[in-house]
Amino acid sequence: MLKKNFILTALCSLFISSSFGGTLSGRVNFDGKPPKKKTIKMDADPVCGSSHKEPVYRQSFIMNEEGFLKNVMVYLKDVKYEGNIPETQAVLDQNGCMYDPHVQGMQAGQELLIKNSDPTLHNIHGLPTINSQFNFAMPKVVKEKAIKIVKPEHPIYIKCDVHPWMKSYLSVFNHPYFAVTDDTGYYKIDNIPPGNYEVIAWQEKFRDKETKEWKTLRTSATISDGETNQNFTFKKPAKKK
Repeated sequence: MLKKNFILTALCSLFISSSFGGTLSGRVNFDGKPPKKKTIKMDADPVCGSSHKEPVYRQSFIMNEEGFLKNVMVYLKDVKYEGNIPETQAVLDQNGCMYDPHVQGMQAGQELLIKNSDPTLHNIHGLPTINSQFNFAMPKVVKEKAIKIVKPEHPIYIKCDVHPWMKSYLSVFNHPYFAVTDDTGYYKIDNIPPGNYEVIAWQEKFRDKETKEWKTLRTSATISDGETNQNFTFKKPAKKK
């Protein structure tokens, strides 16, 4: 009887581990000279100005000394997913008069908890084009407010109408297969079902000035059990003649 239970447990463990699928990981870099860092002036609001002892820079393009990019959204396109919507909330904090995180992803139908960690007024203004827009004030006494975004949309631009330097991007997907690069340009997406996928990398600075279309990087990847590596390289767009 003990032997049968051991075999059954082993088979169940094998099934569970294999059902999780594979992992896609890699790094994202920039080939070229980065734009100069631009400081943010927060003196208009004394609370914001006193929140930082060191200079604060715009977050639209963060590259480390090795050329790797932070805040790049990497995701799979057109994935059929029938799993559950996470019960945990995605969180967007207003801290030091900056949005944290600057770029993040969540699933459609998942709650977004918006926090105000600052002792000052903020006004959060989301500008989706598919979902309903949201626009509300958060005085210093209002520390949290939860909203729900029901449809996939990428990206959603979020700003603060009180502090114009506060900007954030939110990507809403109908699946959990996305990740944002860290300080080293690294991303990792786990538990992907085996198969062939289109993989997209998005960075907010790469956008056509005339058409306003995003200039994303796209490639295909075959996922199986184990880890698949896929790197991306953004390049400065060539000047139009």
